[in-house]
Amino acid sequence: MTKSVLITGASSGIGLQLAKDYANDGWKVIACGRDKAKLDVNFSAENIDTVVFDTLDEASVETALESYSSFDLVILNAGTCEYIDDAKNFDAKLFKRVIDTNVLGTSNCLAATIPKLNKGSQLAVVSSTVTFLPLTRSEAYGASKAALDYLTRTLAIDLAPHGIDVSLVRPGFVETPLTDKNTFKMPGRISVEQASKMMRSGLGKRKKIINFPFIFHAVLKTLSLLPNTIWHRIAVKMGA
Repeated sequence: MTKSVLITGASSGIGLQLAKDYANDGWKVIACGRDKAKLDVNFSAENIDTVVFDTLDEASVETALESYSSFDLVILNAGTCEYIDDAKNFDAKLFKRVIDTNVLGTSNCLAATIPKLNKGSQLAVVSSTVTFLPLTRSEAYGASKAALDYLTRTLAIDLAPHGIDVSLVRPGFVETPLTDKNTFKMPGRISVEQASKMMRSGLGKRKKIINFPFIFHAVLKTLSLLPNTIWHRIAVKMGA
């Protein structure tokens, strides 16, 4: 029996690559995004369902997915990244945009998909390795991903009695249109092909937490063990 996977944020980047790779592996893929033109172009020659909705519109998400009775795997990957360049003049509107998209948008997708996950199915939420350490300019992005970390790890506990496996995915820097906008060095940056391979491998093993790439993750994990005062000095110099 063909397995089904729903992927949000499939218009570009990791979501796009995941959709193509799962389709090549024989899965029934439901590729979701808010840009119909991009979805049509990306999957015109693929045997992939495309579904258009804005994750911030809860009713739109529910309506768009109502024809699907169940999913074997749901990957909530849609998100955005904006930086606060001047903390002294904190941008509340920017902060809200990032929190709304990354946290509330994910929440709306959870409400629409969890009831369609049966025993033996899987749920994956894409966070970020940024949650290991406070980094300069990352007040909004880091806070949103930290929220997803806690949300996902809690869901893993509460959905376990229902036979649903939940995975938290924390990528490092990946070559996507989102990271192409960054003007700083991105150590350990990997391709979307590599990211997709690592994610699919971890999900196939039903890992609770999937961190990659290994070296970048190991460095951040090690740095996170430093006393806060030491990391604070290092981070301040980085942002200077």
